[in-house]
Formats: sequence, C-alpha cells, structure tokens
Amino acid sequence: MYVIHVHVQAKPEFVEEFRAATVENARNSVNEPGVVRFDVYQQEDDPTRFVLVEVYKSPDDHPKHRETAHYLTWRDTVTDMMAAARTAVRYNNIFPQDSDWK
Repeated sequence: MYVIHVHVQAKPEFVEEFRAATVENARNSVNEPGVVRFDVYQQEDDPTRFVLVEVYKSPDDHPKHRETAHYLTWRDTVTDMMAAARTAVRYNNIFPQDSDWK
C-alpha cells in the first residue's frame, strides 16, 4: 500500500464549499480501481484545516488518480479556496500488512 496524507487549510469564508467539493472528490475516488481508502478529516479545534488520507494499492496508482476528471474538477474548484498551498506527506505501509487490507 502507498499512503499519502494531504494537509490543506481552507480560507475561513470557504470552509463549507471546500468541504463539499472535497467530499465529492473522495466519493468518486474510492471507486477508482487503485484506491483502497480516501478519507477526509476536518480538524476539531480549527475547522479551516483538513487532512485527506489517501491509500493506494501501489505508488503507480496515485498519478492515475491525478488524471481523473473528478480530481481535476476538485483541483480547479478548490485552488482559490485554500489559504496556502497544500502539502503532502508520503508513507509506506507497515501495519496492517498489505495482504490484510480489504
């Protein structure tokens, strides 16, 4: 598995719009053959901050995700809603083992 945590801060006036666009992207992303999970989290004490937890079957599946229509729509929709550029941290899976993912 290949895991990415994407950290985003939305502008306060766009929190609800950002959240809606991001949930729509996630709903479509989980239907991609290479996507195992696509979670969206909103920070409790600062609702402008979000973390997207993306789990792919392999590192090759992430670039495929970035070519989908729903990702491109999301990217173009939320760019001006962000207070700063999003950041991503990439991880290699340790537990559960890749074979244990459903």
